[in-house]
Amino acid sequence: MLVRVRSKEGTHRIEVSPSDDIIILRDKIAKELKITDSSTITISDQPNAGATPMDSLSGKTLGQLNVKHGDLLYIGFAEAAVQPDTRSSSTVVQDAVDDYLDSQDGLIKRPKDPKFCKHAANGMCDYCMPLEPFDPAYLEEHKIKSLSFHAYLRKLGAHDKKQGTSYITLPSLEEPSYKVKTNCSSGHPPWPASICTKCQPSAITLQRQPFRLVDHVEFSSATIIDNFINYWRTTGLQRFGYMYGRYEPYSEVPLGIKAVVEAIYEPPQEGDSEGLKLEDPIYGEKRADEMAGACGLQRVGMIYTDLTDDGSGKGTVLCKRHIDSYFFSSQECQFAAVMQQKYPNATKYSSTGTFGSKFVTCVIGGNQEGNIDVSSYQVSNTCVGMVDADIVEPSVEPGIMRVREATTDRYIPDVFFKYKNEYNLVVQKDAKPSFPVEYLLVNVTHGFPVKASPMFKSPKDFPIENRVGAFVQDAASLHRYLESGNLVELASNFHFLLFARSMGILNDTDEMNLLVRVALLHKEEDANKLVQTPGWQTLLTVLKESAGSSRGGQGSSSSSGRGAGGSSGASATAPWTCRHCTFLNTHGDENCEMCGLPMG
Repeated sequence: MLVRVRSKEGTHRIEVSPSDDIIILRDKIAKELKITDSSTITISDQPNAGATPMDSLSGKTLGQLNVKHGDLLYIGFAEAAVQPDTRSSSTVVQDAVDDYLDSQDGLIKRPKDPKFCKHAANGMCDYCMPLEPFDPAYLEEHKIKSLSFHAYLRKLGAHDKKQGTSYITLPSLEEPSYKVKTNCSSGHPPWPASICTKCQPSAITLQRQPFRLVDHVEFSSATIIDNFINYWRTTGLQRFGYMYGRYEPYSEVPLGIKAVVEAIYEPPQEGDSEGLKLEDPIYGEKRADEMAGACGLQRVGMIYTDLTDDGSGKGTVLCKRHIDSYFFSSQECQFAAVMQQKYPNATKYSSTGTFGSKFVTCVIGGNQEGNIDVSSYQVSNTCVGMVDADIVEPSVEPGIMRVREATTDRYIPDVFFKYKNEYNLVVQKDAKPSFPVEYLLVNVTHGFPVKASPMFKSPKDFPIENRVGAFVQDAASLHRYLESGNLVELASNFHFLLFARSMGILNDTDEMNLLVRVALLHKEEDANKLVQTPGWQTLLTVLKESAGSSRGGQGSSSSSGRGAGGSSGASATAPWTCRHCTFLNTHGDENCEMCGLPMG
């Protein structure tokens, strides 16, 4: 039989038998309502009257208690005490810059005003007392459009609770979720069979996000951008790359954070003059992440070109992104949202341990003067939540984001946005079927240091990975690179380190770590230790053999010791597996098509 059970969580239907003990009904109620302590459950046949603990009726069947099919029973229970989330303060590993900014008071110091301050030198008044990092007048005066993340935390009052001399940090952040809850406690069948106000997402009102996780992108050297753009200059094809660097405090914004870019890794891709297509990047990205981690770096964002020569012959480019067209397209918004969700920001101020993302997107395009310029963006947490819930999709018009149509499997909540009409009044408008992408963008500034001090200081350029034509990385290019100068200087190149590791000759435990030390610390004694290692000696031998076979490959086959006549031709065209990278070669060359090393 079915018994209806009503509580503050709603009405539920429990299937039981008249011969069941009431304890069986109690356990089923506790399981259905997820009640931690079942001993606190009380039962009554009237609301708010005559409640009896179910444990006191143990030993009696439902039939003996006159409980029949379809009866409505009223229950109550004590909720478990909410325990503080210790993970937010003990187990969440934040970035070092977040831990540093947590320890700062964030107050904006002001000197004594010579005109209005009438007190002594050690006094203080309203004209010289420090300002909070979220002070609106200060932000407006310095043209800071968005609060820094830690200033936003101060504004929320995350540091207001004090215990002695230390602050109690309480979780106060929650990322928006616009998906239908599948484990609704109201007892109805899950979506799409039915839906209620508890499990359906609330309406969305789009507005500019008041804070940003990263305030500034700093390229440690202009050479990083020049080398990246040079591929477009040479081939006319667009290019994509991942930026590796670190996060540091940014003094230009109260409690600000900047992403310092030290290197750009270019994954496998197929370029075109109008766009590009990324190929399967899993293996290459993993190697790049490991190499960056060995150098103390992490992935901080992505960068790509959107350049078109204007045909003037002056080296200027077209300005396609401006106020009358778009700055960041809807397709780019969706891509940025997917990447930001992939790289969440760890913080102890969220009950889930994460909130937002520090992943930034940089676009290299033309400005209104026809010069090449960089623009940096993030998308809002609302945009990430909407993309994750499959609410929006890119539009044919770049500056417009479409709201998807609701289906039997896709619930679309109401979406609104506000704007000023022709009478300068703020009005609300339905965002269906589309709305401007500006409501999803967060602007991030960018620049270069006044005095450049990059991590990688090699005076020579090493070919960058996954490029074609004259830019290919192979053993011959590595041999020429190592012969062009001093190892202490040449080792300080991210692309050289990445290719040297990919050859698999140097072991990661000792020899590769020693090469990284040479690249970062530039010490002669480390370089001398490296050149004496077996792995480095093997690498040099392989490179010399590769260079010799490349030069001798132009001569007759008899000089290679493989014999003459048809046998040499047959051996040159037969498929063979490279002993260095295991690639199966089907061409007639004696050097591996993948790694460039010789067959023998």
